[in-house]
Amino acid sequence: MKDLGPQISWRTVFVIEYAGPIFIHPIVYALRPYIYSNASSEASHLQTLTMLLIVNHFIKREVETLFVHRFSASTMPFRNVFKNSFHYWVLAGLNIAAWIYSPNSPTAKEPNDLLMYAGLALYCVGEMGNLQAHMTLMNLRSPGGNERAIPRGWMFDLVTCPNYMTETISWLGVLVVSNFSLAVLVFMAVSVAQMMAWAKKKENRYRKEFGDRYKKKRYTMLPGIF
Repeated sequence: MKDLGPQISWRTVFVIEYAGPIFIHPIVYALRPYIYSNASSEASHLQTLTMLLIVNHFIKREVETLFVHRFSASTMPFRNVFKNSFHYWVLAGLNIAAWIYSPNSPTAKEPNDLLMYAGLALYCVGEMGNLQAHMTLMNLRSPGGNERAIPRGWMFDLVTCPNYMTETISWLGVLVVSNFSLAVLVFMAVSVAQMMAWAKKKENRYRKEFGDRYKKKRYTMLPGIF
């Protein structure tokens, strides 16, 4: 037995984590003329679009946290809130916002229509696919229950964790729309690395828990890659 200190629900932790970028991006976007000495009064088209994509992504996550996700564990130590929030408040929030709203950012340039629409298509496919994957996972467990089952469906037949695959596609769309902003790339690289580790653990857990009933996937997260 070990005293882990004050506890907080997983749902509350997720809500706190995702709130960071939702507030940080609009604030930095609105304060552009005061933060950057050579910034114009009007943000560029790509700066506005990138801000909307990022904020929409995290609002979707908040809604899913409140109404879709079902957690197997009830609580975690309160101190973990600060560690877990760093990834979203700092890397996705302050880090990306500080760079993409700068007048020197790639997002300040005129958009390449082909890249912009390609990025938007990737983003929409990723967001809708991610929601579908989360809905499939939600339906595996009864409200308030913690039973486990093998997820089925065309995406789950393709990879073990299509929720991570579609998350990657979504952020690839943001990267393309942002004119390949280095700040977005850094956040995406860290996120993908973490999701790859989670996907591998999930695959191993399925094999251990379900044995012969679980068909081993060739890829855990990214078809043809991982």
